[in-house]
Amino acid sequence: MSTFWVFARRMLRYKRTLAWALFFALVSAGGVGAGLMSLGSILGLARPEAGGLQTLATEYNARDPIVAVPGWLIEMLPEDRFRGVVMLVVALGLLTLIGAVGNFLHQYLSMTIVAKTIAGVRRDCFRRVMHMPLGRVITRGPSEFVARIIRDAAELQGGLIALTSKSVAQVTKGVAAMIVAFWYSWQMAAVAMVVAPPLIITMRKLGKRIRRGTRGSLAAQEELLRIASESLRGLHAVKANTGERQASARFHQKNKQVIEQELRVRLARAMSGPIVEMLAILVVGTLAIIATRQIMENNLDFRRVLMSIATLGVAGAAFKPLAGLINEMQASSAPAGRLLDLLGEPREVMRDESKTSLPRHRESLVFRDVSFTYEGGQRPALDGVDLEIQHGEKVAIVGPNGSGKTTLLMLVPRLLRPQSGTVLIDGVDIADVNVRGMRRQIGVVTQETVLFRGSVAENIAFGAGIVTRQDVVAAAKKAHADEFIRMLPEDYDTELAEQGASLSGGQRQRLAIARAILRDPSILILDEATSQIDSESEALINRAITEFSEGRTALLIAHRLSTVLTADRIVVMDEGRVVDEGSHDELLERCEVYRRLARNQLVGAG
Repeated sequence: MSTFWVFARRMLRYKRTLAWALFFALVSAGGVGAGLMSLGSILGLARPEAGGLQTLATEYNARDPIVAVPGWLIEMLPEDRFRGVVMLVVALGLLTLIGAVGNFLHQYLSMTIVAKTIAGVRRDCFRRVMHMPLGRVITRGPSEFVARIIRDAAELQGGLIALTSKSVAQVTKGVAAMIVAFWYSWQMAAVAMVVAPPLIITMRKLGKRIRRGTRGSLAAQEELLRIASESLRGLHAVKANTGERQASARFHQKNKQVIEQELRVRLARAMSGPIVEMLAILVVGTLAIIATRQIMENNLDFRRVLMSIATLGVAGAAFKPLAGLINEMQASSAPAGRLLDLLGEPREVMRDESKTSLPRHRESLVFRDVSFTYEGGQRPALDGVDLEIQHGEKVAIVGPNGSGKTTLLMLVPRLLRPQSGTVLIDGVDIADVNVRGMRRQIGVVTQETVLFRGSVAENIAFGAGIVTRQDVVAAAKKAHADEFIRMLPEDYDTELAEQGASLSGGQRQRLAIARAILRDPSILILDEATSQIDSESEALINRAITEFSEGRTALLIAHRLSTVLTADRIVVMDEGRVVDEGSHDELLERCEVYRRLARNQLVGAG
């Protein structure tokens, strides 16, 4: 459970709140202990030969106790036995109230600590994923990380609540009851303690089984989340291809695996309760035999025996839930390990004091013998690419699917890093410059526009830092988006649906272009920005791109001939290599790959 305790120690950040929570747990336990002591005194007063509370207190002081009852308090106690019982019952009620308030405050503060701790864990995990190298996230898939941040954190929260809110309360109450039990009869309490070692050993063995089963269950649930996310995000494709049954079958198969993993845990969880109950019965039986023998031999007072068994029963009732709570903490060690693995993932260094800041791009962008292979890939996505682009040049990059176009452009903002070769901006290797400053010079518009739930203005300003409403409106006008934004119910303050589903494809793309314009980049990257829109939107977007790319280096991946023809130069890629470059007419004349693309892929090529 070492991984669980790594996160449990995070709660020490809230030391003052933790100290108060422990204090109130002790108050609650003290109320239980004092109440049990009061019950013993009530039974003592019920004996015919017993005196009143003054007599009992005097006899108690005569035994030279560690803490004596003050004389002034003895004088206030009633000698009448019935009045004494009433006073003790009232005192017991007050102790119960104090204990209940203490228990409430302990639970409240403990849950506050756990909630803040888990919020911090989720925040740190999300930050780590945001700063991980993109290639690693692409390879493993986003569903894995979402499952860890949400599901695993929730599982860990259950374990931390079991530790702080429940276990501490049960242990303190159990210890208080055990102290009272030793007070009445240390021999019987000592016999009851014999059950502790075998119980601890049994719980450890069951806990290991629970931990292994929980880890397998979480891995299966992670895969289930991935399948569900893929199917729901692509629901239009599923329905269009009548693939509902196939998608349901995939989900059902993985759901069965989740059940199988969870059922592996059921035996250990189911056994823990009966084992504790069986040991408790054995202890009670043993105590009954010992007590009967001692009473028959006049070695024990029946009242003390009765109270000893009663307090041991209270202690047992307090300790019994610990078996389930330990199981919860053992189960939480599996998600804790997965979260710890996530926090140990390498992060992308955005700012390195040893590296220089890149001045604004003014000269050239050069790919020199660049090669890149995705993790687990069978062949290189890029294989020795050499390409030079001058500042202010607009270059269209075309090629068959899988030829490496997108991978090449992802190297420019260092979203991916080449395994060999260099990418130079104005003669400076981008591996030697600070990433954050370099990326601020680059605007990217992709085929799948990423919009967030929020207002239109917030989406345009995303990542741009501190900007004014006037800046946002100016960028929207340059992207030819202002007109349709003004027609929305609350224009720039209109809340967008998830992924901008309430807008058309062309409108979403123009918002993405406005976002890029607002950054005032020196390098503009457009990855199939006009591939899935109507001709009217295409004309507006091409016009916006043409106007904005003036004086900037523009790199375009396009499947539409109209977009390709706006470029100063066309670069043709195939199987990870640059096979030719030139104008449209030149490439049609000499490049077979381009002729094939123009004939089969470039929309509008006739």
